Amino acid sequence: MTTGRRTATGAALVGALALTLLNAPAAQAQDTGITVSDIVINKGRPIVVGTSKVVEPSLTFKITLPSGYSTSDPSRYDAFPFLYRGALPQDLAGSMDNYIGPGGYTCYEQSDKKAECEGSLYIDPHPSHDEVDSNSDATTWKTGVSLLLFKANGNVAAHERETRSLTVRLKRAAKVTVNASPEPVVKGKKITVTGKLTRADWATKKYGGYGGRSVSLQFRETGTSSFVTVKKVTSSSTGALNTTVTASKDGTWRWSYGGNDTTGGATSGGDHVDVR
Repeated sequence: MTTGRRTATGAALVGALALTLLNAPAAQAQDTGITVSDIVINKGRPIVVGTSKVVEPSLTFKITLPSGYSTSDPSRYDAFPFLYRGALPQDLAGSMDNYIGPGGYTCYEQSDKKAECEGSLYIDPHPSHDEVDSNSDATTWKTGVSLLLFKANGNVAAHERETRSLTVRLKRAAKVTVNASPEPVVKGKKITVTGKLTRADWATKKYGGYGGRSVSLQFRETGTSSFVTVKKVTSSSTGALNTTVTASKDGTWRWSYGGNDTTGGATSGGDHVDVR
């Protein structure tokens, strides 16, 4: 992004200003004249979330202000994109269910009326938060924009929330393990490669076996830089993976799962086998 003078840092999700923006009474809603454009979330990629780690997808957007307001006075306005499910939230009354907002963002003044902003969204899968508390949250989320103008005395002058056509896919994180044996192995003998495919359960906050999935067994010969797919194996009902291959060359084995509409991809670490 082109950066000019930094004029404001957006409020953290748990900050007082953010809560004011989210919970402003619907009766005050009116046209602010603020334009938010060129929204890009997570560089256009799906967002993958596990069971415990906070995820902060990147967020960039542009702001254009109405007459009477200037980017040099960031205390008079605020605007930010957010993600939501269901109806466009108007008065959340402290509930963050079906809502994903910014963790923080910084705006850079481009002119008296225009600013470019960058930061991140904030997704905490911990049970005390509501952003992802059901596996049904692994779906397409819509984008909204919160807009707010302040009077000179600090009171709210106008606020509104708008929809955008941009959507973002939220996915459950997956993991896969690998073990190849015996190690070492005699050339021409069989190698057994096992592993397990699991994925995040947002309701239980644990990883569970992911069955019925096609997973690629890949091999990289010692001295080369690329893995090649040797075969595809379907995970059992518990997510278990098991297959045999003939030992021919020294190298490293791994499993790779490509993901789907609700679940992110996953690649195991490598297990090296010495062939003698």
